[in-house]
Amino acid sequence: MKALTKTTRSIKPAEVEKNWHIIDAEGLVVGRLAAIVANLLRGKHKPSYTPHVDCGDHVIIINAGKVKFTGNKMTGKTYYKHTGHPGGIKETTPAKVLEGRFPERVLEKAIQRMIPRGPLGRDQMRALHLYAGTEHPHDGQKPSVLDVASMNRKNKAAS
Repeated sequence: MKALTKTTRSIKPAEVEKNWHIIDAEGLVVGRLAAIVANLLRGKHKPSYTPHVDCGDHVIIINAGKVKFTGNKMTGKTYYKHTGHPGGIKETTPAKVLEGRFPERVLEKAIQRMIPRGPLGRDQMRALHLYAGTEHPHDGQKPSVLDVASMNRKNKAAS
């Protein structure tokens, strides 16, 4: 009989197996969706998770411009950015961003802020593929459909 060992196996980058997931974000709550996607990108859903290795999956999100906020966050929440010049602070609301030219940026920034900063986080963010509409060019990867709305009743915003 083999004795139990107390060693943790660390996966190597060459041993990582990356899967593809597709999520339809229409009507989903931004923060809840971002938390689920961040875990998929980091690979925390896998038993072979290793913190210092990019072992996450690729995630395709369609209809990213049709996400929802709960409460009055759509107009009450404020996003700030700075131009780098004196007095160059700019502010906007999620409603303005979603109506603007790149509505998928609301979800992209929410996910990006849940990923670690640095080279590993940038590698993990490259596995995120966001599209404002329903079309995407990743059919060849045969992504598996992930139904986030059925995971928890709070994931879908009440209309």
